[in-house]
Amino acid sequence: MTIRVLIADDQEQIRFAFRTILGAAPDIEVVGQAADGVEALDSTRRLRPDVVIADIRMPRMDGLELTRILCSPGAPVSARVVVVTTYDLDAYVHTALRHGACGFLLKHSGSGLLIEAVRAAMAGDALISPSVTVRLLRELSGRHEEPGRAQPLTDRELDIVSLVADGRTNAEIGAELYITAGTVKTHLAHIQRKLGARNRVGIAAWAWETGHRRPGH
Repeated sequence: MTIRVLIADDQEQIRFAFRTILGAAPDIEVVGQAADGVEALDSTRRLRPDVVIADIRMPRMDGLELTRILCSPGAPVSARVVVVTTYDLDAYVHTALRHGACGFLLKHSGSGLLIEAVRAAMAGDALISPSVTVRLLRELSGRHEEPGRAQPLTDRELDIVSLVADGRTNAEIGAELYITAGTVKTHLAHIQRKLGARNRVGIAAWAWETGHRRPGH
């Protein structure tokens, strides 16, 4: 299946670079580009991409608001969103996570990570630039209400949560815990329901906020 992608960034050279990188992948098709959030929303309504690559800072409507609209429950038009930013300490990134973004990349992360982030978003996973993961999640710690209403997790679910917080894929989690990737996916669905998390990035944030990222992970 071909993954349809829309690129939203106010810098033409960035759009060109992303289009070139993604266009070289056999399973990805760039179906449109947008120079700001309003244009990106209109293009998403018209082109129905599977994944939107959204810069955080754009004129008229920024990537945070675009993410909120596209990822909100019951939205008339929706898409999975991968947020990109120039600054790994950007104070606004945590808002995008809370709005349901499926991934976070630094613009200089490299072509391989960009392609994998699109594939991960399409598969229901998430990918975060390794250099920003720890700082981003630590930045989240203590900024939000503790999820006291979350249902308790089993020991196995806590093991999976810890590995998700370490950025592991379903296959890697399965290999470490001696279960199949499909079983991991089932556990993650239960964890998301219990925590009220939108996706695995929200699960990772919960792990950091509540101290459930275990030593050694």
